Amino acid sequence: MRVDAHQHYWRFDPVRDQWITPEMSVLRRDFLPGDAAPLLAAAQIDGVVAVQADQSEVETDFLLSLAAQHDFIRGVVGWVDLRAPDLTDRLACWRDNRALKGFRHIAQGEPDDFLSRGDVVAGVAQLGRHGYSYDILIYPRQLAAAEQLVARCPEVRFIIDHCAKPPIVSGELARWQRGIRRLANHRNVYCKLSGLVTEASWIGWSDDDIFPALHVAAEAFGPERLIFGSDWPVCLLAADYLGVIGVIERWATRLTAAERDLLFGGTAQQAYQLEW
Repeated sequence: MRVDAHQHYWRFDPVRDQWITPEMSVLRRDFLPGDAAPLLAAAQIDGVVAVQADQSEVETDFLLSLAAQHDFIRGVVGWVDLRAPDLTDRLACWRDNRALKGFRHIAQGEPDDFLSRGDVVAGVAQLGRHGYSYDILIYPRQLAAAEQLVARCPEVRFIIDHCAKPPIVSGELARWQRGIRRLANHRNVYCKLSGLVTEASWIGWSDDDIFPALHVAAEAFGPERLIFGSDWPVCLLAADYLGVIGVIERWATRLTAAERDLLFGGTAQQAYQLEW
């Protein structure tokens, strides 16, 4: 099974979606599963994981409703307030929904120590006790806090989104590389090869810009903990859907057939506990 482990869907709202700035005009419209379906068919993708883009439980319910309507959405990464005093009760609302696989908070927009704060750690640990995974969306400067979180929650399956956003434009990867390697020492952490074309120059990037970060991720995590994700439709800022898949596929020619199967589906099924 081929899996795209990182897609977003939304009905565009200019007030809610203020992160979509005017220079990102290609994203200022609705993107729904019906738009994705022909792209998935062309790329021979069998299933996707839908990941939250808005910080609300309404977003979680919206994605779950889409999953109920479209069989190719095999999992949902939603949002919940990790610091809510009634977190247990909030999670109970979705207890019987098998499409909900994990949660994410847009930690890249928080202070650098956010993920290491006690109330956040306690909330993530509770997710783990309920069997959920946790996606980590951060900038390189937040890698130290992420490692503290991971170390304190060894029972949680963590997925690093977008390789923790390596500074591809500058090419100054050393600090990011050190942080990624430390994080990879924790065996409960996976790395998602997603969102990299938008960390490069949106116009005129090449494989040579992207490959160094992929090499680092593979060396740190090993092929068995890498996951493909497109970050569609955000990727459209820099590449179309087949273009995003293409750069990863070209890089992956250095892997064995078994390792490519893991990258493009097998590891996502394990990390998110996807069902077929």
